[in-house]
Amino acid sequence: MKTILSVFEEGYPVDDSAGARRRATTELKRRFREVNNQIALLSHHVSARVELRDVDLDCLDHLAQHGPASPTALARIVGVHPATMTGIIDRLEKGGWVQRQRDDADRRAVLVSVRSDAIGEVFRHYEGMNAQMDDLCADYSPAQLALISDFLQRTAEAGRRAVAEFAEQG
Repeated sequence: MKTILSVFEEGYPVDDSAGARRRATTELKRRFREVNNQIALLSHHVSARVELRDVDLDCLDHLAQHGPASPTALARIVGVHPATMTGIIDRLEKGGWVQRQRDDADRRAVLVSVRSDAIGEVFRHYEGMNAQMDDLCADYSPAQLALISDFLQRTAEAGRRAVAEFAEQG
């Protein structure tokens, strides 16, 4: 499969005009919104399948990716009020998804962590998407994947900055 990156690497002429850049950037943003919508839809279906609310799944995903967090930090990350986070954690704990534990660094503080014996149930529902991503990634070289990964990391950082700016306005 010939990708746009392979076309560039093969030395085909590329239109570097300002108009071409603007059109390409607009198309990239449109495609990114499309990907975001599909991922949100998949996650919505997964959350329904495992009987979680969407925000509960967001919290669970963050904890699975980044490790234990305080309820306050988790509330800030997912954008909910700390009192709301208490209810979310209560639901997740009651469902056997997370556990509360004392923070070794501050015995007064509590950290929330994913129960490793439970998270596999959620991951199983993403196996189809993960297999399709593996197939998709097989069409790209390691250098191309590194470029795409860098772009996605920088996009996530831009998103975090935008969220912080938005929160400051509120």
